[in-house]
Amino acid sequence: MDDVAIDRTLAACEQELQAGGTPDLRAVGFWRAVAAVKRNRELVDRYAMRIAAIDRQTFRRRVRLTFPVGLGIVLVIGGLLIDLLLLVIAIPVAHPWREILVLVGAVGLDVATHGIAHLAVGALVGIDFSDWFIDLPKKPQPGFKIDYASYLRAAPRQRAWMHAAGAIATKLTPFLVIPYAIAIGTETWAVLVLLALGVIQIVTDLLFSVKASDWKKFRREMRLARARG
Repeated sequence: MDDVAIDRTLAACEQELQAGGTPDLRAVGFWRAVAAVKRNRELVDRYAMRIAAIDRQTFRRRVRLTFPVGLGIVLVIGGLLIDLLLLVIAIPVAHPWREILVLVGAVGLDVATHGIAHLAVGALVGIDFSDWFIDLPKKPQPGFKIDYASYLRAAPRQRAWMHAAGAIATKLTPFLVIPYAIAIGTETWAVLVLLALGVIQIVTDLLFSVKASDWKKFRREMRLARARG
C-alpha cells in the first residue's frame, strides 16, 4: 500500500467517524494501512497521530465500558494487593477455607498481573495506554487500550515484548504461588488445581493465543523486527 492509498484509507475512516458512524477498520483496509506505515519510519512520523485518533475513536464507539486509564491502574493495583492479602490471610485459616483463599487469591493474581505486566513493559519502552475497558461479552477480562501513536513510535521488538509480557506473567503466576501454597500447608488437591491452572493456560496459549491473541501479536512484531534487520 503506497502513500496515496494510505491517505485515502485514513480519510475514509475519518469521514465516517465525523458523520457519526463506526467504521469497520478491517473491511476498509485500515489495518493494511497500519502495516504499511510500520515498515517505514518516515511514514510513522507522518501518520501516527491520525492512526491513533481513528483507532481510539472507533474503539470507544465499539466498546461501551471504557474508563480513564488512571482508574484502571488504581483498580488493578488495588486488586493485586487484595489478592496478596488473601494469600497472607490464608495462613492461619482452617481447611478447606485455607485452600479456597489460596485459590481465589491465585486466580485474582493471574488476572491482575496480566494487565500490570503490559503496563510495566509499555512504560519501559515508551508505549502509553489510553483507556481501561471491559469488552462484554467478547472479552470479559478487563484490559488496557494501547495508544497507537506511542505504539507505532516504539521499535518492533519493544512492541513484541510488551505483548508477550502479559502472557508470560499470567503463565508464571500459578507456578509461583505453588511453593507458597505448599509452605503454608495447603492440601494437595488445591496445589494440583494450581498446577492444572498453569498447565491449561500454557496449552491454551499453544493452541489459540498464537493465532488470535498476545502471542500472535508478538510473532507479528518479531517478524517485522527481523525484516528490518
